[in-house]
Amino acid sequence: MTWIKTVPFEEADERLRAAMESQRGLYPAEYAAPVHPTPDGESSGIVASHSLIPDALYHAFSTFGVLMSPDLPLARRQHEMIATVVSAINRCHY
Repeated sequence: MTWIKTVPFEEADERLRAAMESQRGLYPAEYAAPVHPTPDGESSGIVASHSLIPDALYHAFSTFGVLMSPDLPLARRQHEMIATVVSAINRCHY
């Protein structure tokens, strides 16, 4: 749960819904099911924290989705290791 105001998916306007749905399509299939689902079964707190600015949500998470592309020469385990190291360096819990 985030500590800032968020817009729940069921209350999202068309622009926010489009941003959330379109960025999901860029992720590899194994990322479709949330690891830590929220009570609504939708976006995690980190995604919800971007819900007030749909364009920022789309661009931030689309970038990550493209970087995780299965067409790139890294395996998922390598992607996860890079993400873990970067998060640890940045003292980020995600």
